[in-house]
Amino acid sequence: MRLEGKTALVTGGSRGIGREIALRFAKEGAKVAVVYGRSVAEAESVAAEIKAAGSEAMLLQHDVAESAGAAENIEKVVADWGKLDVLVNNAGVIRDGLMIQMSDEDWDVVIGTNLTGTFRYCRAAALAMMKKRTGSIINLSSVAAQHSNKGQANYAASKAGVEALTRTLASEMAGRKIRVNCIAPGFIQTDMTVKVLGMAGEKILAAIPLKRYGAPPDIAAAATYLASDESSYVTGQVLTVDGGLGLGGQA
Repeated sequence: MRLEGKTALVTGGSRGIGREIALRFAKEGAKVAVVYGRSVAEAESVAAEIKAAGSEAMLLQHDVAESAGAAENIEKVVADWGKLDVLVNNAGVIRDGLMIQMSDEDWDVVIGTNLTGTFRYCRAAALAMMKKRTGSIINLSSVAAQHSNKGQANYAASKAGVEALTRTLASEMAGRKIRVNCIAPGFIQTDMTVKVLGMAGEKILAAIPLKRYGAPPDIAAAATYLASDESSYVTGQVLTVDGGLGLGGQA
């Protein structure tokens, strides 16, 4: 029970990586607030599993790209549970396409969700955590921030921004004992990546030294470490979980 007594909020927590993080946190003893976008059924399913694990769940519907909502959701967690210990900014979208064909809308939606949404939740959570002088903020980046992927100018820019934001906030918040770190997943098998893996799966797999795709539990394990007191001396870091993809694919 590495997170016993802690409260956490996970954006994009009803599916994929976010769902796995929320469930892992619950199994480790944390109360978990799940921010979800559209599917009430998926959100209720996660809440039921959190409760089955013996923990408490809170469901908060919010499109993180919207300017209002982040502060209100953080305030509700603090009002109901007394504090916020951990924030996980996981919500994200992709709208791939070559730059010359990319619309302003495709750019704005990805930047608004992945980067601006992360900023707003970081700001709201930091204000709450500063009062307790403790907290862990975990942002989800991607190996796309570090490597060239054709057709992902908007996504790569958003995730590179998340990493820069993480380092800056870590510096600003350290004096208040708030840690800010980032996880950069490689190719993780989720609904979001199924199209990419279907088109270029063999090529991608050949470039991964561990010779397997990642799975949501791989990211949840990293998030649990960063959320726990085991990482109390870790801040401003990007933890890459990619099976060695960044090594250049040499097994």
